[in-house]
This record gives sequence, structure tokens and C-alpha cells, in this order.
Amino acid sequence: MPNQKILYITTEMYPYQEDTNMAAVVNKMALKMHQEGNDVRVFMPRFGQISERKFQLHEVIRLSGMNIIINDLDQPLIIKVASLPGERLQVYFIDNEEYFKRKQYYFDDEGNPFDDNDERAIFFARGVIETIKKLNWVPDVIHLNGWMTSFVPIYLKTYYESDAYFKDAKIVLSLYNEKDAALASNIDEKLKFDNIAGLKALENPTVKSFVIESMSYVDMVVKGDEFLDEDLDKAFNETSTEKSEYLDVDSINKLY
Repeated sequence: MPNQKILYITTEMYPYQEDTNMAAVVNKMALKMHQEGNDVRVFMPRFGQISERKFQLHEVIRLSGMNIIINDLDQPLIIKVASLPGERLQVYFIDNEEYFKRKQYYFDDEGNPFDDNDERAIFFARGVIETIKKLNWVPDVIHLNGWMTSFVPIYLKTYYESDAYFKDAKIVLSLYNEKDAALASNIDEKLKFDNIAGLKALENPTVKSFVIESMSYVDMVVKGDEFLDEDLDKAFNETSTEKSEYLDVDSINKLY
């Protein structure tokens, strides 16, 4: 159905990341919906590997200047934007020097997960939500891709529960086989600061446990990878949330 406002929140998208299924799928979904006459916007982190010069990113001054408070610490939110090369499709980048300047994604050169991956995910989720509100652009559909985005529905249904801004948006979660990793053991304190408690994922906070947790906070779950690993596949089969098996990109509009 054209003339919808569709928000893609993702951690990967081609050409900013190459050689992953998620990056390719998000690119194709966003382009297809854009070319079918929908108002499409994409939000993703401005990871350090993304070249600002190559992709012509520039700061959006009217959107930047906000601060996100995480565990009582103010973190400046910087918003950058670019058009997908060769397309009139805007991609917004959530940036913060402390969280996203490093050249690796989630693991250091020795393969250890960064201690602040949980804070980075919280900052990204809240940064997207606050920026969308500042844009005064109300999405009809929010489509989540990548483990960091699993914090978005958790925050929308708890911290932002009394905020009517997103109340009519349909939230779709795509599942992908991502490398699992432990999150900080004190993540419960950081979430508690935002009055979020009682999550099952906090019993064993990992990348995967938060993705699985978020399945109960969305309107639909879909397989982003055709074959999911055992834990994700089990959670997919057991969830009471409406779900869809893997769809090729040509059929993606059936979700909306």
C-alpha cells in the first residue's frame, strides 16, 4: 500500500556496510518501498567505518544539540544525514563520539565485546525516538533490523508508554543470525534509571536475549535470514506475536 510513512531502523545497510545479508535486505526493502511511492526514512548508527566524505554525510544542526541521559550521564546526540547514492532516499545517522567513533562495530581487535555495547544500544534507540519526534514525522510502520534496534520497542512500550506519538505505528521486527555476546552485568541499573525493570532478558543479558525479549513488544516478527540459529528459531516458533516466515524482497510489502 503506497503513501505510507515507513521508518527503517537498522544497524546495517548497503552500501555503508557490505557483504552481509542484513545490509543487502534493508537496502532492497527501503528502496522498493521508496520507489512504490511511500515516504521512507532510514536511521542507523554512524559507526566509525562509515566514511563521511565518501558518502557525503553532513550534520543536521536543527536536529543535533539534544542530549540523551544514560545512567545519569549526559551524552550529546549528533544527527547526520545523507542520501542513498543515486537515490532520493534519506538516511539519518545517530552519532556520538564516545559511542560510535571507534573503527570496530561491537568487538575489539581481540574479539572481546565492548563493555559499553549496552549503553550504545540504549543511546541509539533513544536517539532515534527523540529525533523522529523532533522531525515531527509520524511513521505508520517501524521496521527493526539488527540487535541494537531491539531496544526501540522495549523503550516505546515502557519509558515512552504515556507518549501518544508512536501509538498507531505498526512495529515489525526482522530476525537475523548475529554474533551473540554478553552485555554489561549492570545493564539493569541503567535501565532502572529509565524506570525499566522486570525484563526476562536481564536474567542473562546478552545480545540474543534482548532480541528475543523484544519479540513480545512488537506487532509482527519476520525471519530476516531464511534459516535462524536454534535459539532464535525456537523463540520465533514459540512467540505469540504475529509472525511471518522469510519473505523475498518482492513480497515485503505484504508485511505492511
